[in-house]
Amino acid sequence: MEERVQLDKTFKPHWVWAIALGSAIGWGAFILPTEWMAKAGPAGVIIGLLLGGFIMMIIAVSYGILIDKFPVSGGGFTYAYLGFGRTHAYFCGWFLTLGYICIVALNASAMALLGKFLFPSITNTIFLYEINGWQVYLGEVLVASAVLIFFAWFNIKGASLSGQLQFIFCLILVLGIILLTASMLLHPASGFTHMTPAFKPGIAPIAGVVAILAVAPWAFVGFDNIPQAAEEFNFPAKKAFSLIIYSIIVAICLYAFMVIATAVGGPWQQLVAGKPVWGTGDIVSQRLGVLGVICLAISVCMGIFTGLNGFYVSASRLMFAMGRAQILPAAFSTLHSKHKTPYIGILFTCVLCLLAPWFGRPVLLWIVDMSAIGVTIAYLYTCLAAFKQFVWGFESDYLRGRKGESEEEGRTVSPVKKLICLLGILSSIVFLALLLVPGSPSALGAPSLIALAVWTLLGIAFYMYKAKDYQKVPKETLDYYILGKEMPEEYREGEKKAFAELEWDVSK
Repeated sequence: MEERVQLDKTFKPHWVWAIALGSAIGWGAFILPTEWMAKAGPAGVIIGLLLGGFIMMIIAVSYGILIDKFPVSGGGFTYAYLGFGRTHAYFCGWFLTLGYICIVALNASAMALLGKFLFPSITNTIFLYEINGWQVYLGEVLVASAVLIFFAWFNIKGASLSGQLQFIFCLILVLGIILLTASMLLHPASGFTHMTPAFKPGIAPIAGVVAILAVAPWAFVGFDNIPQAAEEFNFPAKKAFSLIIYSIIVAICLYAFMVIATAVGGPWQQLVAGKPVWGTGDIVSQRLGVLGVICLAISVCMGIFTGLNGFYVSASRLMFAMGRAQILPAAFSTLHSKHKTPYIGILFTCVLCLLAPWFGRPVLLWIVDMSAIGVTIAYLYTCLAAFKQFVWGFESDYLRGRKGESEEEGRTVSPVKKLICLLGILSSIVFLALLLVPGSPSALGAPSLIALAVWTLLGIAFYMYKAKDYQKVPKETLDYYILGKEMPEEYREGEKKAFAELEWDVSK
């Protein structure tokens, strides 16, 4: 058994907060307000996001509990192993990896989409082909690729650099959204009367709210990046929960601000009826002119940059944890000789995402819709693992009678925390149902379900390939690699003896 590779503790609290917030507020906050209003109306969108954020806070309690106990990289992968063992950990990690990588790719494609709106002469150059109605140009492929390579480069350069830049980007993002919203509200042609009717006519308000609520796992996924960086905290891990809550609260406000900024500029139904490529961009351009568009463009860039950076951090740390656990090839657990970053995972994410711009945005959206399943699966496993850490009060005597048995060690009597974890479990199941049950207002379409089936089959095939070696790894070794637990001394001695008794044949 090799010594456990560990990441340096370099992340400061405000950097971690910025990683969570910046990852949640990406391109969607600027591109999707009109699409969301078409489903629920302005009030329906805001209420749906508010409820979704509150539910995310309930789920975040489980993350806070487990980060405090196990401040290691891996997030949902680690917690699935803690609660249910190696096979479940692989299952969770496989889908979560796809979710993170897809969001990196989608943020890069959003940069190309912004270029189509602001600088079409650059992005719409050299037409290549058309996929599902989307015209792919070499210019937009090069823009998306350049952004991916740049952020991969400075993530490899060091965690401190990515953390500092993330915080700066995040501050500009927040100030830009506040300035943009205030300017739209103060414009003479704007008014809250444009936000009427508050809900989409023709459907029950609750149906619209539920349709928006279903996107909450995707909209607030950024807080899941905090546990991925837990091993690199240079502060007590128990602070992570408050950082998660602060990031969700600010994210709710920023989403609401962008919906309001879009809706007050003109009658929202007229704006939605035109099915604009970018409704928010159109209304800001009409009301605020060039200065408004510049402010919006800077804010969008910051949202894209923070999303790219945050999910590069998460994807690479997740793959680092899986490589250290011997699920993925060991190369993923190696650190850069100079910068001490998990550079193999960063490069792998970059290379995979460089393929995405060639398939066009609609195809990428199908995959991203499917990847929301992976994020929700991680929420479910985390809440289940946290639920198992506590017992109801009436079980205390039973546990005291079984003291010393490993299955019960470390469990605490806390009915309140256990209840909150249970609510998180139920919420995660509801989110999965909204995505998978036919007829749901947010059910995945056929292309996304096909992509989900393909990824599932690939996961099964890879697991069958690795299963024999993976299952041979002793539990004590996996506890050491995944959870950071100290190896029992008797196990270490037994291992040393076993290695000493091996007879090596150099010719083989």
